[in-house]
Amino acid sequence: MNKHNILFIGLDTHKEFVEVAYIEDQRGAQAVHFGRISSAKAAIVKLAKQLHSKYPRATLHFVYEAGPCGYWIYRLLTSLGHCCYVVAPSLIPKKPGDKIKTDKRDA
Repeated sequence: MNKHNILFIGLDTHKEFVEVAYIEDQRGAQAVHFGRISSAKAAIVKLAKQLHSKYPRATLHFVYEAGPCGYWIYRLLTSLGHCCYVVAPSLIPKKPGDKIKTDKRDA
């Protein structure tokens, strides 16, 4: 990765777990399904540290959908110095007839 690259990390939050996927900000990059982690604070902090150590020169941008889980993840990630965006579900673009619900795809 170059010095000023961005790593986008998508989080699909649930009460008990979080599905994680990420992609580099460069042409031709492929999304990587990181997997399922616990929704505990320690697991989110560990995820941020793992990705920061794997991509030390990248700026991490976390993105997740607003929902009943609240904004504690936003506050936690921004307190660690990372960018975090909470997106309203109504603003997420969807194709007509696209009603398949899978956690891996949502992340």
